[in-house]
Amino acid sequence: MHTILVVDDEPNYLVVLSELLRDEGLEVFTASDGKSALDVVREVDLDMVISDMQMPGMDGMALLLEIKTFDKDLPVLIITAYAEIDKAVAAMQAGAYSYLAKPFSNDELIVTIDKAVSHYSLIRENTRLRQEMRQRAGFSGMVGKNPRMRQVYEMIEKVAPTPASVLITGESGTGKELVAKAIHLNSSREPFPFITVNCAALADNLLESELFGHEKGAFTGAASMRKGRFELADKGTIFLDEIGEIPLVLQSKLLRIIQEKTLERVGGARTLTVDVRIISATNKDLKEEVQQGRFREDLFYRLNV
Repeated sequence: MHTILVVDDEPNYLVVLSELLRDEGLEVFTASDGKSALDVVREVDLDMVISDMQMPGMDGMALLLEIKTFDKDLPVLIITAYAEIDKAVAAMQAGAYSYLAKPFSNDELIVTIDKAVSHYSLIRENTRLRQEMRQRAGFSGMVGKNPRMRQVYEMIEKVAPTPASVLITGESGTGKELVAKAIHLNSSREPFPFITVNCAALADNLLESELFGHEKGAFTGAASMRKGRFELADKGTIFLDEIGEIPLVLQSKLLRIIQEKTLERVGGARTLTVDVRIISATNKDLKEEVQQGRFREDLFYRLNV
């Protein structure tokens, strides 16, 4: 059964329209003004709103705009007098599903409702499936339903939609890369690359080339230009595992990427722009590393958002 909210300041019209819709097997809520209508929108799982255009206080247009801030996809049908067609067109441009000008037939109303609720049901089902697929992909490999794991899942869902850098701490083998990938897959960057770099696995000179790339002839053995991991991760996410192992000289270049979103390849003079979300992980106490002068304080606070 579909649920409809009917909004009109004329009591008789409200009763007649509500009874018509109930006879069609619809569940109907009513409101006589915009404020009451918004209360219903917030509290009831609706499939559609039908609102008169002309009402004292909050008119149909103002109500429409408020509804769209709550649920941009919820279909709103505007009922208007023939002389107010220009207002109805403006409402359509503002996001109304459609409008009907009085007088209209019962069949015309029912057909419009059927199309609107079917369209909305399809949107909601597609949204649900996309979210389910992302969550399944994002949390694959992560097991456990104990309170601490639930906290991890909740934190992933909280930070994933944001643009913030993330620092994950914990002992080796505790699944930090799985958490990083889950954040990526549940973010808007999901269609773009997820690139992993183990900062402890490479010597300092090789790590610089790996991260930032190099130009042809930059050093012995650099027979051709090579893009670094930051370039390859453009628009996506880079996961810097064991970031506590990065030497100070490279930390300044990493800070520049965070602050300015730019880099130069090793041996190059051309400034390149990159848009990358940084997720990092370490098994070290970076606050202690900062106090010992082995890790930049400004970089630590940029990573640990």
